[in-house]
Amino acid sequence: MVDFDRASYKINSDYSLICISKRAAMKIDLFNIANFRVDGGAMFGVIPKAMWWKVYPADENNLITLALRSLVVDTGDHKILVDTGWGDKQDEKFFRYARISGGEGLMGGLESRGLKKDDITDVFLTHLHADHCGGALVRNRNSGRIEATFPNATIHVSRLQWEWAVKNNIREADAYPSENILPMKDSGRLNLIEREGELFPGFSFIMCNGHTPGMMLPLINFKGRTLVYAGDLVPTMAHIPLIWNMSYDIESLRTIEEKENLLKKALEEDYILVFQHDEKIECCTVGMTPKGIRALDTFLFEEIKY
Repeated sequence: MVDFDRASYKINSDYSLICISKRAAMKIDLFNIANFRVDGGAMFGVIPKAMWWKVYPADENNLITLALRSLVVDTGDHKILVDTGWGDKQDEKFFRYARISGGEGLMGGLESRGLKKDDITDVFLTHLHADHCGGALVRNRNSGRIEATFPNATIHVSRLQWEWAVKNNIREADAYPSENILPMKDSGRLNLIEREGELFPGFSFIMCNGHTPGMMLPLINFKGRTLVYAGDLVPTMAHIPLIWNMSYDIESLRTIEEKENLLKKALEEDYILVFQHDEKIECCTVGMTPKGIRALDTFLFEEIKY
């Protein structure tokens, strides 16, 4: 038996209702691929440690722990995986400073939710920094060739981000290993997106440029609410204040403008923010305070699903 969340009807000649179209109920899930560690100062930019440490404590080496959550959206016709984590193609030296630990793993997280790699029809990459896209490609243990991890999936990347990443630059060089990117095109499954909008029924996205050009953030229409996978625009709940931003951002002032626009929309339309990197907080709503827009209620993603 299939559950349906939406149907269209017409009136028959005898005034009975005939269903003419149906769409399967959307299913969503969130899981943490792994935790990793980064310098707290880099994550909070110009904010003094005395301030950010109170809300996101660091260890004796100034390192903070981040999550690396992936979103799975099943529309009925599409099984969409949003971001794929670091992957494992690079050597130990590459991962030395990431200090990866815990989490379910990419395939482990999918398998525990009843999904195999062949089930994924679409891989949606917010951007091509290594911690977001590395798992989209895997090195074949027999041939040594780099292949698509999900052989039946279309890989969606914004054209702006693709061209930026392929060109590369001295500021982000370490974030764009060529083996994470170029084989996507060779796979023949790369879809370069030109502009923001709806990609699938109930699954749309906005495009942002402050963190890196052409970053895409999903907006999911689920049970009458809008869920925003906040990615690297608002990586943790501590980054909700407008000037609390990462030093990794290419254009800090643009990040502030883009974040302000999103938070205002979230306040007006009661969006749920889903955090990709917050170690402890998965979701929140926002409210207006004397200091501006801030987190209102926090909760687990499980509370949204059911």
